[in-house]
Amino acid sequence: MRQGRIDGIEDFSAGEVRRQASARLTIATPGQGFTDFTEAVAAFLRQSGIRDGLVHVFCRHTSASLTIQENADPDVQTDLLSALDTLAPRGAGYVHGAEGPDDMPAHIRTLLSDSGLTIPVVAGRLGLGTWQGIYLIEHRDRPHRRDIVLSAVGA
Repeated sequence: MRQGRIDGIEDFSAGEVRRQASARLTIATPGQGFTDFTEAVAAFLRQSGIRDGLVHVFCRHTSASLTIQENADPDVQTDLLSALDTLAPRGAGYVHGAEGPDDMPAHIRTLLSDSGLTIPVVAGRLGLGTWQGIYLIEHRDRPHRRDIVLSAVGA
């Protein structure tokens, strides 16, 4: 088995948690697809005054989810939606169908992605990579209003 080389720990810092902040964000989705809300999370972080710590983002729904994904090429989102269509197709004979044919596939897609994300805060900025953005993935076909809970802890 091949294993990559692990370099030493860099930029180590330690200190006590001195601040916390929380807020709620509502995202109106147009239906199935990705909504980039990285800037809204960055604005929350700036308002919090936290320079180093963690930001947690939580989606309060079971038919929409969150992901950190590439933000440079929109073809990535198209391909990801196609992959989710393959993994959790509509009309696959699910038992749960009371809320429509797109509901159970939406629950499966949320299971495959996630309802919460944690992002490091470094020097007052989100510790995302160059091509990373924070996205809400709407898995239902029609528009929805999705509640997102934001929290941050740090110093």
